[in-house]
Amino acid sequence: MFDVFFEQLPRFMTWANAGFFFRAMLITLFLAMLGCGIGFVLGFLVDLIRRTQGWIFLPFRFLMTAYVEIFRRVPFLVLLFLVLFISKGLGTDISLFTVACISIVIVSTAFIAEIVRAGLESVHANQHHTAISMNFTELQALRYVLLPQAWKVIIPPAFSFFVMFIKDTSLASQVGVLELTLAGKYFNNLGYSAILSFGTIIILYFILSYPMTLLGWKIEERLMDRSSRREAIVTTSQKAFELR
Repeated sequence: MFDVFFEQLPRFMTWANAGFFFRAMLITLFLAMLGCGIGFVLGFLVDLIRRTQGWIFLPFRFLMTAYVEIFRRVPFLVLLFLVLFISKGLGTDISLFTVACISIVIVSTAFIAEIVRAGLESVHANQHHTAISMNFTELQALRYVLLPQAWKVIIPPAFSFFVMFIKDTSLASQVGVLELTLAGKYFNNLGYSAILSFGTIIILYFILSYPMTLLGWKIEERLMDRSSRREAIVTTSQKAFELR
């Protein structure tokens, strides 16, 4: 087995093959970034709708809650085929890449909405009530009071979800989207050993995902430092007030 590996290695390590893998890696990254980026924005909107008050918004809250609960439990591969068959059934001529992006957006919106909900609810409700009593609008309370404290709870799982979806884009190969997993299958079908083909894929997935993990850690660290400094200022102010 390893004899075949070393025999095929010189033919495998060519600029043409490297370019093919690089293109597949860019498509993988673009799929995850585009899908999760749009999903992040829509996830915030979904959670804002779920936080609306009053009976008039009850149907919208119910629909958004049902959306989140359903699509967090639907396997991504099943959703991918569902979007593909619905699009073809409607007679639309959208590309397979677009089908994959739509599927990722649907799933990421549901997951991000739940992450945002957990982050905002980690801030004590009294702070929201206090902001409203000080004539803050709901958006002002969200921007100036809730979100600055909720980011440290939202960012870590959001980055973990993004890194996870870099790997889950491999399922897009099932509908023919050229990404890293499909590139590995392509070279394996050309006769290259599985160790060589898919071993390269493993390395490239690591190259894509690990910097994102480091970035998430860095942002989380900065948010925690900022939060610690804010708490220290508040504590010092309270002590100074008590000593008066």
